[in-house]
Parts: sequence; C-alpha cells; structure tokens
Amino acid sequence: MAYDYNTADPFYYKLLKEYASENRKFQTDAERMLWRRLSTNQLGVHFRRQHIIGCYIADFVCLRKRLIIEIDGGYHSQENQKIKDYYRTEQLEQMGFKVLRFTNEEISTNISWVLDQIFNIIAKPS
Repeated sequence: MAYDYNTADPFYYKLLKEYASENRKFQTDAERMLWRRLSTNQLGVHFRRQHIIGCYIADFVCLRKRLIIEIDGGYHSQENQKIKDYYRTEQLEQMGFKVLRFTNEEISTNISWVLDQIFNIIAKPS
C-alpha cells in the first residue's frame, strides 16, 4: 500500500523545508529521546521527523497510521500558544490525522508511558 509523502502545502513548502531541516539539526532533549525509540521501528511502524503537513511541521508522523506526535515545551502552557495548538490540532485532524501531544517532562520522566500511549493508537486497526 502506498502512502502519500507529499503532504506539504506547495505555497509554504520552501520556507517550511528550511525550518524542518533546522529543527532536525537542533532537536530538544525530549525530541532526541523519543526519536531514538521511534527511529528504530521499536513500535513496528515507520516514523518521519519534522515532516511538513499542510502549512505545519509535525515533530513526528507515521503516515501509514496517520498519526502525528507533537512534543510541547514550556511555552505551550501559555494561553495564546494553547489556542494556536488547539487550531493546529483541529486542522490536522480535518486532514485525517490523529494528533498526540506530550510534554517534554512526560518524555523525560516517563518514556515508557509515552511509548505505551503511542502503541495503543498504532495497535488500533486503521
């Protein structure tokens, strides 16, 4: 079965490609920790990191399962960022993706629980 890797909005692609490349070079500790688990197919599916979807860059995405994983740093608790995150999630879900959000702290202190949450979504039939 083929999966659509061309998920970017052509209007934003060039700019977002540069940002995605920078994000891959300068991962947060939490992103690095989770990517070590996701990149080795530990969960039985392929993930991409810093993948452009529409006019957004998803931290991690499994295109086959249409699953996006977002890692939220401290600024995501600010009210204006919560509103932006809400609309971003809503738009991505309208494109057919399921969005899971985890904080840096959840990944740093309880990576097993995070992986369990991801696996529970992956294990569901598509």
